[in-house]
Amino acid sequence: MKPGSLNYARLGLKVGLEVHRQLDTAEKLFCSCPTVLRKDGPDVIVIRKLRPTQSEVGEVDRAALFEFEKGKTIVYEAYSDSTCLVELDEEPPHELNREALEVALQVALLLGSKPVDEVHVMRKIVIDGSTPFGFQRTCVVALGGSIEVRGKTIPIQHVGLEEDAGRKVAEDAETVRYRLDRLGIPLIEVATEPVITDPEEAREVALAIGRIMRATGKVKRGIGSVRQDLNISIEGGAITEVKGVQELDLIPKVIENEVLRQVRLLAIRDELRSRGLRPEELKADFVEATHVFEKTACKVIKRALKAGGVVLALRLPKFAGLLAEEIMPGHRFGKELSDIASALSGLGGIFHTDEMPAYGISDGEVKALRELVKAGPEDCVVFVAGEREKCLKALRAVLERAREALIGVPRETRMALPDGKTKFMRPRPGAARMYPETDVPPIKITPDYIRELKSRLPERPEEQVERLMRDYGLSKKLAWQVVDADFLPLFEKAIRKTGVPATVIATTLTETLKSLRREGFDVYKITDEQLLELFSLVGRGETFKESIPEVLKWLCQHEGKTAREAVEALGLKAMSDEELRAVVEAVLSEKGELVEKMGPKALGPLMGAVMKLVRGRADPKKVRSLLEEAIRDRLPGGGTA
Repeated sequence: MKPGSLNYARLGLKVGLEVHRQLDTAEKLFCSCPTVLRKDGPDVIVIRKLRPTQSEVGEVDRAALFEFEKGKTIVYEAYSDSTCLVELDEEPPHELNREALEVALQVALLLGSKPVDEVHVMRKIVIDGSTPFGFQRTCVVALGGSIEVRGKTIPIQHVGLEEDAGRKVAEDAETVRYRLDRLGIPLIEVATEPVITDPEEAREVALAIGRIMRATGKVKRGIGSVRQDLNISIEGGAITEVKGVQELDLIPKVIENEVLRQVRLLAIRDELRSRGLRPEELKADFVEATHVFEKTACKVIKRALKAGGVVLALRLPKFAGLLAEEIMPGHRFGKELSDIASALSGLGGIFHTDEMPAYGISDGEVKALRELVKAGPEDCVVFVAGEREKCLKALRAVLERAREALIGVPRETRMALPDGKTKFMRPRPGAARMYPETDVPPIKITPDYIRELKSRLPERPEEQVERLMRDYGLSKKLAWQVVDADFLPLFEKAIRKTGVPATVIATTLTETLKSLRREGFDVYKITDEQLLELFSLVGRGETFKESIPEVLKWLCQHEGKTAREAVEALGLKAMSDEELRAVVEAVLSEKGELVEKMGPKALGPLMGAVMKLVRGRADPKKVRSLLEEAIRDRLPGGGTA
């Protein structure tokens, strides 16, 4: 079955969506530190180990236990002026940020959600290292509500508010490094009911929710400021949570690939059952095979053995050929087992006989390995190389995943990749991960406050578009692009301060930046201040709108420089009238025969020739005026019949 041939209705696709967006508040959610991401190096380093704890009901969350078993050391990078003891869990959290709470309530009211009577902060266990205290603080601010997409009502489960996690900046087999500038930034969450039945519908729902969030004027912009999580299932499969989809246009591809993965995992399950595999046949019989590879040409195994490691093997009865089955484009079932083994053990991955001979491993070594573990033609052998304990961890993970293959689709959390495929992260968490935060008092939400808040709600997205069309003469398409690109505040500020036509500003902030991004330029490096300065230069006639793309490209490549520096470096400073006249005269001297042959119609090709020489340094209207004047002077009777 190919991705494009999936029948989502017949497969019973259900998708629930969670949209997370950073809020652009002055302070973090539980302290007074600024909500800024730093580019310079940290001045504080803290090293820790995290371990899971029991919930109120005496249970340990399986996802937390999985992270703990990785055994990694966590290195935290902090800043003395933008992180504090709250982030390092050396001081209790402060009161919940009221500004962030109000923004979350505004979003809830725009969605028709019912605010709760009291906001209670909870702790959600997270011990992957992204928080030094082993949990994330979160709260529900409203329940219910809905949003209309394609004429369909999409119910909202809840609107929540939580602190963002630290951002991972490096990881190896032993350690993971997080930067704490992002930790604690307020994050609003809107979760839908799992009623989405089509990948494209999911994208449109995320877009509609994002528009509501942006309408507040209080959300951050740029890569990493918005993340979508998807809960995806099909009939007979299982709910898979895919985290961290950052691009709207990637949502349909992620869903398509996950559905395909579940369909093919169910097919593998059915094949294993048809082969008569029973769960009790999958045993933890780990066999040392180091001697088989003593003279191997495989670089990975040679390196592991030289470092004092071993080779351990596991027979998977009746699995022959299945690890080579493709379950997503370019992603085989063996990769599923490898990802899980790598995540838990820290090894680079696994080898298996479905892909042998390869990687310098010979036919003779494969034959000897199969004989050693007593593998028949219908069996597959998985083997790993490295430290003994890591090898044991890896093979235990493979064995557990092989047992799950008999059930079908495991309940797990996966990470979205830039190409639309996904990668195993950890098992799905359970109810044991949540418990009350006793250090933050509840906040009452009174009816009077909600009535007052309703009286000053921001414009809805469709109202913003109507105003942009009415007040600035934008087309409907361009108005929606401004709203969807998160540039409405900057757009209106640029109009007030620079005098540049609205369409020029709008086109630059949407189509021009989008085009540059497609060309590979990192447009997120361009700041609002640089854009405003560039528009000001255009407004004062120091450069012209034609120079805008080249200036923006230069700014992407020269971080921290100014728009004026870009204009000067590129030679795009506006020409004087004398300089422009000289260029016009030079072109006419070279191409004067066009005037004789074409008369006034020579304006077009001459205009092109001049603009090619002066683009970005002269106003096209002035160029046209000078050419028209020059052509008239060269024609008998001043260009008239």
